[in-house]
Amino acid sequence: MTTLANSFQRDSSSTAVIVPSKPAALTISYQQLSAEVSSFQKKLAALGIAPESAVSIALPNSYEFIVAFLAASWQRGIAAPLNPAYKQSEFEFYIDDLSSAVALVPKGAFKEDAAAVRAARKYKAAIAECYWNGKEVVLDVKDKGKLAGKENRTVEQAQPDDVALVLHTSGTTGRPKAVPLTHRNLSRTMKNIQATYDLSSSDRTLLVMPLFHVHGLLAGFLAPLASGGSVIVPPRFSASDFWANFTTHKANWYTAVPTIHQILLKSPKPDPKPEIRFIRSCSSPLSPKTFHELEETFDAPVLEAYAMTEAAHQMTSNPLPPRKRQPGSVGIGQGVEVKILDQDGKEVPQGGEAEICIRGENVTKGYLNNPEANKSSFTKDGFFRTGDQGKMDEEGYVFITGRIKELINKGGEKISPIEIDNVLAQHPSVSEAVSFAIEDEMYGQDVGAAIVLKDDAKDKLSADELREWLKERVAKFKLPKKIFFTDTMPKTATGKIQRRMVAEAMLKQEKPKAKL
Repeated sequence: MTTLANSFQRDSSSTAVIVPSKPAALTISYQQLSAEVSSFQKKLAALGIAPESAVSIALPNSYEFIVAFLAASWQRGIAAPLNPAYKQSEFEFYIDDLSSAVALVPKGAFKEDAAAVRAARKYKAAIAECYWNGKEVVLDVKDKGKLAGKENRTVEQAQPDDVALVLHTSGTTGRPKAVPLTHRNLSRTMKNIQATYDLSSSDRTLLVMPLFHVHGLLAGFLAPLASGGSVIVPPRFSASDFWANFTTHKANWYTAVPTIHQILLKSPKPDPKPEIRFIRSCSSPLSPKTFHELEETFDAPVLEAYAMTEAAHQMTSNPLPPRKRQPGSVGIGQGVEVKILDQDGKEVPQGGEAEICIRGENVTKGYLNNPEANKSSFTKDGFFRTGDQGKMDEEGYVFITGRIKELINKGGEKISPIEIDNVLAQHPSVSEAVSFAIEDEMYGQDVGAAIVLKDDAKDKLSADELREWLKERVAKFKLPKKIFFTDTMPKTATGKIQRRMVAEAMLKQEKPKAKL
């Protein structure tokens, strides 16, 4: 199982995917899925998709997303899932960065001239609507773009070291870094997750994480498929529909970020209570309080894991009972080597705090076109530096003690503060802008921003006006929860801005001028 094309039993009549809908759910067997992916692969080849062609997928969680993703990888193309909620400028960055050959968009997007369509047109990517018509997943090509004259390519067979997936991860430099993950990387993670949770054909999960995120794609979808199990795929997470879908379609586990767990704890509980084999939490720290509430409420073991895009998701996890699961710990290495290394790449004494570093077959070999990041992100021995500070106990359980990097981790979504700074600085009234993480009960962290207005704009721009302006330029989850106006930006003695210093100064204000 070293490519996605042979990662599941293609001739099995067992259920692979269930898409809840009315009057009846769409139920797809492994045989049907394999046939549909193979058919769609031929459509991509006919369009002009060849090895290393980037296929930008701007679709919500759906059967057509699943088919398009797998077909692109089978064709030796590079699947590049994108958040459908992105604004045009965000789509432009990702489509341009990978020189995408085609952008796959929902039915009706072309006529609506949607943001992804405008972005694809700007960079001459082909544009195709992708949807299920009740019989097949349709590839309706609206604009051939740069693929005009390059149609009817050979139907390919993927190789283990082909790049199957590229996801971007925000860095402290502001420019998102492209993470290439090969079929081998993904297959290893799928095996690791399957082994960690003893997944089998009798397991069924309800997917609540977006498929454009490595958490949803690998833990919520691909690993269950590799185990012969099945996945329930609603279009989005809905607290009001969650338990109905979970019980109706007989799920027995799910994986989510702490924010979703907290929402479910605050929502009406299912009656009768379903039998849940385990609940997995990942992508953001789970508080011991939430851990205990989940276990008490749902009578199921809660297993916190630790993951990164660069590792094709999972690195560590707490194990299933009867082995120990530790609240506050992200567990033990799962199919990877984990070491706590200092700046020189030397292992610190047991129990000491330093950077959490990992090495394994699931880890990317390096970022695309970013030699500086590659040099700083890997040790001489090939360990990947996570940017997280932590320690390990004598049993190998890892504890994260702080973030070395300055990313804002909002419920598992990693947000680059410099990206927000750069957008805010484009406002004609803004002189300086510094964004930073603020504590948030629901998301763990949220976005705060400190603003110095230009002299001629003092008291003329409100936080609401700035936020409305920002809405047109960044995705909703990146919008600052709090905006602070200040006359001077705190700086070090040498004139440098430190986000932590700015954050502390702003939060000390008794009455921030704006709280959104």
